[in-house]
Amino acid sequence: MSDPFEAMTGGRPGDDGPRPAGHRRAERPSGPSWGRRLLVLLVLLAVVAGGWFAYGKVKDFFSGPEDYVGEGTGEVLVEIPQDATGQAIANVLYEADVVKSAEAFYQLSLADPRAQAIQPGFYQLRKQMSAEAALTALSDKGNKVEAKVTIPEGSRLDAIAKAIAKNSEITVEQVEAAFEQPDAIGLPPEANGNPEGFLYPATYVVTPGMDAVELLKQMVAKTVEVEKRLDIETRAQAVGLTKTQVMTLASILEYEANQDADYPKVARVFLNRLERGIALQSDATVSYANGITGDVWTTPEQRANQSEYNTYVHQGLPPGPIGNPGLASIQAAANPARSDALYYVVKPGPCGEHAFSDTFERFQADVQKYNAARDAAGGKSPTRC
Repeated sequence: MSDPFEAMTGGRPGDDGPRPAGHRRAERPSGPSWGRRLLVLLVLLAVVAGGWFAYGKVKDFFSGPEDYVGEGTGEVLVEIPQDATGQAIANVLYEADVVKSAEAFYQLSLADPRAQAIQPGFYQLRKQMSAEAALTALSDKGNKVEAKVTIPEGSRLDAIAKAIAKNSEITVEQVEAAFEQPDAIGLPPEANGNPEGFLYPATYVVTPGMDAVELLKQMVAKTVEVEKRLDIETRAQAVGLTKTQVMTLASILEYEANQDADYPKVARVFLNRLERGIALQSDATVSYANGITGDVWTTPEQRANQSEYNTYVHQGLPPGPIGNPGLASIQAAANPARSDALYYVVKPGPCGEHAFSDTFERFQADVQKYNAARDAAGGKSPTRC
């Protein structure tokens, strides 16, 4: 009987003898292709990368995001935008190298209520601070870099320029130069290029780098906003004036009345005189024409000044405001009281209250009372404030 192995293979192991016709010796299988090798390599790299990523996450979980240590060094000015979220603030600090990672500050802001009180603006901070130190610095108002300029009601251009220069790095000369740029500061057409009366009295924040034009532009914009809110155009028509005339009358009230309650009453006196063709005879306008500040009491020589702002010499309102009126006087000019009064004078005693009359005789009697009290006070004002 033949060997089964030999029958199947045509020979014994190691026998290189003849094979059946048409049968070729099997070739050695070739290795994997380069494409497969590259695929395997990429898979391995992905596994390794995934491992490192997972390791990093686990590391952060236990040790927290990267953070500097301490109070930092040097100085850097950063701006926190309006309505910035905690993440936005974290990004600003990271980009300025205040904190080592945005995540460190953001995670802290989620847990610390001080982060919710951070105000927009410029802050003087240090570089490479810990997230805790950065949050503490942002919570300290002393690190906020800004100047505040307060413009009192009735202030005139020269006083405004001095107030700005006193409380900021902007100079008087720069402010005066900005006064001469009506388009740049946004003056409305009715201002006729004169900013007097269109710089709203309020407190303004002067941020680093802000110039005089930018600051005055804010003041003008505030005046325009107040005019729209009070609907001055409609109210002006109701009292027979233009918008500019309302602002002019309001600027006079700032100097002629001392109490909010008297503003509408004095406004009605001037409107009654305008309607009857009687000169306004406002000492405030005379003071403006003569460049006088402070007390509105004037002399005969000053009242003889031919300036178009002198309402003793010229009938009607002056050509424009004599100062920058505040909210109370603007409202009064647009909403005057109802009365037939044509005259008023300060009462002796109370602080700035006025006596009103509709006849010259009654007015003269009120004036005599005031003068007698003034004489008794040694020539000083008899009012008590």
